[in-house]
Amino acid sequence: MRTVDTLIAGAGISGLATAAALGKGTNGLLVLERDAEIGGYCKTVIRDGFVWDYSGHFFHFKHRDIETWLRARMPGQDIRTIGKLSYVSFGGKRVDFPFQKNIHQLPQADFIDCLYDLYFARGPGATPLPENNFKEMLSARFGRSIAEKFLIPYNEKLYATDLATLDRDAMGRFFPHADLTDIIRNMKQPDNATYNASFTYPAGGAIEYVKALATEVEPSAIQLNESIEAIDLEKKIARTARGEYRFERLVSSAPFPSLLKLCGVPHDPAVFTWNQVLVFNLGFDSKGPDDVHWLYVPNRERPFYRVGFYDNIFATPRMSLYVELGYPRDAKVDVAKAREAVLEGLRAEGIITTQKLVAEHSVLMNPAYVHITQKSMSEVTRLKAVLEAKGVYSIGRYGGWTYCSIEDNILEARTLATRLGLAKAWPMQS
Repeated sequence: MRTVDTLIAGAGISGLATAAALGKGTNGLLVLERDAEIGGYCKTVIRDGFVWDYSGHFFHFKHRDIETWLRARMPGQDIRTIGKLSYVSFGGKRVDFPFQKNIHQLPQADFIDCLYDLYFARGPGATPLPENNFKEMLSARFGRSIAEKFLIPYNEKLYATDLATLDRDAMGRFFPHADLTDIIRNMKQPDNATYNASFTYPAGGAIEYVKALATEVEPSAIQLNESIEAIDLEKKIARTARGEYRFERLVSSAPFPSLLKLCGVPHDPAVFTWNQVLVFNLGFDSKGPDDVHWLYVPNRERPFYRVGFYDNIFATPRMSLYVELGYPRDAKVDVAKAREAVLEGLRAEGIITTQKLVAEHSVLMNPAYVHITQKSMSEVTRLKAVLEAKGVYSIGRYGGWTYCSIEDNILEARTLATRLGLAKAWPMQS
């Protein structure tokens, strides 16, 4: 049996950020990663000259000290800062994103429907509608037409669930709200800035940011191809197929319900639900649309909800896409059938015209987006306290069962290390 002070489960962003916060050369630190490489969902695939991530991982830094710290550990890497060009596909045309601020770009009948319903939902003297869940919130804040034309179908495709089961603030600050005055003003003075109006991306893919974090961790402190199979909370022992590890503290970024099961903590599994996302990375022999980074697709006849264009970040001569499809968590996904539907849908959208597919990759992310409900939030808070009393800390998007950014994961890791009195000198929250 090996004894360590800090055992970290997972070498993705959250795990490596925690290890980096402890500092290079820290004694008694061990990171266990079940996969053959670091990165978690931030892995990058390079194939036939195309650079793809497991999904679209573009970085939106609010804290420049963190970005500066990471860039300093990425020597020679071409890192672009890009003003995002994002649109909604509606009726065969593009509408600027966010949809709710650009209804004036719709065909006249659709525009009148949206403006009318918005006014009587949010205008002077309007009776507030209930917002007991995510679906009700959409109609209450934006009116029935905006909700039904874009917000509901798009998010149902993304989350692959009934939106009435989600908490009204399931997306928190990431949901682009706008009030009636903002929407009217936007008709003459466009301001479509959202929380991620610009993003950065390195030529080597998102894995370069992961590697930057890993530079502050001793290579010998990271063990790959080793998965934790059980955790004894009372004895503070983690068991793997290779052996046992006694720990003082354990930091996990594993999906929260998986951690609870490993620890033998009683809980109701039905509280924690999620979707799967199938991602197709597609490379073509020639250029496609060159004026878009993201295209949101609410049309239920299309299998995908979003298409991203890697080639338009670095102005490369061949179209390079990622295409995302949402599925219920228990769905059996037929990848070959989905691939054909995606290619057909891309042609129907006018994204593929004469281009030939020359390279491809796919990955099924499960879990992908967690379903945030009042019950799940309450149980996460309660059960995290149970785990922390035994020296186990659950962090990250999946460890916290939440919706957050990659930068949030880095900040959370630093905050935890500071709270535990373990953090060394690297970027603090501004």
